[in-house]
Amino acid sequence: MIHPSYVELMQVVNSDQTEIGEEPVVNSRYSIVIATAKRARQIIGGYEAMVPKAAGKKPLSVAVQELYEGKVKIVGDDDPDAEITQEHSEI
Repeated sequence: MIHPSYVELMQVVNSDQTEIGEEPVVNSRYSIVIATAKRARQIIGGYEAMVPKAAGKKPLSVAVQELYEGKVKIVGDDDPDAEITQEHSEI
């Protein structure tokens, strides 16, 4: 079982909202699964992991940890070409 849970990931991802009443970035488990899978594919494809001690871990575990630590951000539906950003640069 991967830790943190999807509920904890959703809380972390949605905690960056700036306005009260603003629509959450992630509304479902499906959104978290898609985002982590996309980031895991990027890591497999050669992108460098952004968390320490990533060596030896599976790409999905690294992707989950990156989301949990806020190293990568999920971009809302406003920008269909950029679903995940790495720090401040788009992936």
